[in-house]
Amino acid sequence: MPESSNHISPAPQVDAQIAGGDDHKMARRGAIFIGIVLMGYIVYLVTTGQVAQFWDAMRNVQVPWLVVACLCMLLYLIFGILAYAIAVWLDPKSPVGIRDLISVEASGIFFGNLTPMMMGSTPAQIYRLTKAGQNVGEAGAIQFTRFIVYQFGLVLWGAILMLARMPFFAKQYGDITLLCVFSFGGHVLILLAIFAIALMPGMVIRFAHWGIGVLERVGVSRERTEAWHAFVDAEIHSFSDKFRLAAGHFKSMALTVLITMAQLAFFYLVPYFLMLAFGHHDVDFFSVMAASAFVQLLSSAVPLPGGTGGAEGGFALFLGHFYGSAAPAGYLLWRLITFIAPTILAAPLLGLKSAHNASIHDRWDRTIAKLGRSKASKKSERGLSESSSEQPMNISAESTEQKQAANKAAGASGELVESPQGAADAPSSERAVKNPKAASDSRRRPTVRRTSGGITVKPTEFKRPRT
Repeated sequence: MPESSNHISPAPQVDAQIAGGDDHKMARRGAIFIGIVLMGYIVYLVTTGQVAQFWDAMRNVQVPWLVVACLCMLLYLIFGILAYAIAVWLDPKSPVGIRDLISVEASGIFFGNLTPMMMGSTPAQIYRLTKAGQNVGEAGAIQFTRFIVYQFGLVLWGAILMLARMPFFAKQYGDITLLCVFSFGGHVLILLAIFAIALMPGMVIRFAHWGIGVLERVGVSRERTEAWHAFVDAEIHSFSDKFRLAAGHFKSMALTVLITMAQLAFFYLVPYFLMLAFGHHDVDFFSVMAASAFVQLLSSAVPLPGGTGGAEGGFALFLGHFYGSAAPAGYLLWRLITFIAPTILAAPLLGLKSAHNASIHDRWDRTIAKLGRSKASKKSERGLSESSSEQPMNISAESTEQKQAANKAAGASGELVESPQGAADAPSSERAVKNPKAASDSRRRPTVRRTSGGITVKPTEFKRPRT
């Protein structure tokens, strides 16, 4: 049962400038870091004598499958933007547009790849959301909700793939697979801690205060511990409230989870299509996805930018035997597609901004309204064209019925009524007239007079030939 607490949570206090940092400075540092990593790859190939193997594999690579691998990574990025778009769409007043969300996703990739354990991703994305005009508290809620869903997707995919392929990898690698189990357990603990903060803020705050009290007793200054107490009280309650608000939109949250699962699936399939590019068509894509998930679990636990070290070791352990002699080339292409190229391509997208202030929610509503109006207009045009041929008949029928009702109503008063169309369909060929002058013209118009004494018909009408 989630704990309930009566409080007014203040907005999270986030220094947007500190969270975002200087983009140009970080870009330069990122370029230097990527250059060093590339040089390390080259030195590794030369010192291990694998340069010949590398070039031989690259000469025989099948370009169409290589393009499919790149498309998988592109879809990974697009689905990440869609996950943010759903979170922003829930707020009808949010000024964040699609271009802003592209910048947010690019910031997460760029700063996440250049910081240990992707710690720079979250503050950079919050900073980008605030630069797009989003309230700081709402930006933090959007980002942390996205982080929770992403962690949930990692854990769920890890559980599915470990249950499906763990016997195979345990037989293939033995005790090395325990590393994946430990890494998976770490992600589970992170997810449980997040849910505890979101659903049981009171208990978490009491535990945090106890820990801060222990630090105070061992010598930490009182001024610092008081600041920590205030931070815990404000941030945990704020995060809990925002998470519950987002979780209240169950359909949107479920859709975000599905999008995140698809996003991770495309990432895990990149090594599989690279194997097809090197001519290895006899591999099981589900086993390759499991191996890729294991590599992701290991690299995310390494406290180096981009998981450097863990990614290389994980690839060699779990994916190397699938590639065979093409392992060096496969590793380099995999790292280029999933790490180096996205980091470089994300740099020019950091400052991307939408050219309007209309929310995604409003733009979506306008688009739906335009589609509805166009469909309604087409339907009305179809209805008018179909009813145009029936209109004269309907008018004639309505006119006849109206005249008959008028004749019936006027029968007791002796009024003269003109019958429609010369009363051609009347039983006795009766004609109605409106005035005495028309009544005197018996050759042109037959008349009848209805009085209290009965109905009188002119005798000349009986002498006329029937047609």
